Amino acid sequence: MRFDIITVLPQLLDSPFAHSILQRAQKKGLCEIHVHNLRDYSSNKQKSVDDYPYGGGSGMVMQIAPFAACIEHLQAERTYDEIIYMTPDGQTLNQEIANGMISAENVIILCGHYKGIDQRIRDIYVTKEISVGDYVLSGGELPAAILVDAVVRLIPGVLSDETSALSDSFQDGLLDAPIYTRPVDWKGHKVPDILLSGHEAKITAWRHEQQLERTKARRPDLLND
Repeated sequence: MRFDIITVLPQLLDSPFAHSILQRAQKKGLCEIHVHNLRDYSSNKQKSVDDYPYGGGSGMVMQIAPFAACIEHLQAERTYDEIIYMTPDGQTLNQEIANGMISAENVIILCGHYKGIDQRIRDIYVTKEISVGDYVLSGGELPAAILVDAVVRLIPGVLSDETSALSDSFQDGLLDAPIYTRPVDWKGHKVPDILLSGHEAKITAWRHEQQLERTKARRPDLLND
């Protein structure tokens, strides 16, 4: 089983994969874990991968082009079963999800940072979105490590006792609205016109509507509390 993790901070993942069960699994040849620096796929001299969000707002948004370049480079070399984005508004990671990933051969994991990633990355490339809980971390690196750990330990031969794994036991209450940054039009995939209007009240109303729709669709329990 192979994991390709895309991140702006590859150093954060040096330790989790260099010790204990994950280290032994790699030495046994039962899994491969490759970490890719997103900045290597930036086309500008500064190797920046983020920009200001359209429609205003705080924070920076990770651009689509570097992610697309890295993902498509990897896809040219092999077929991937899943492209996973670690995000607080994804499906909460549980044992059932980890068990279901055992049949996968190749998996890409995207680590967000700053305010998040351009929505078009999620729309075009991502096949599954996973959360490790209803809280916000500085980036997706630690959640990615958690996911890899949860899956790898289930691979036959990783644990010395193969039966062991079988016995193992938001700020305003809404999920965030889709976010976008430059370019306005990326290969025909466009930023919603409302975010380019400059009309603050309408943008605020649109975002609130999107928050309600996304929360209702993904986490209706938050609306019932």
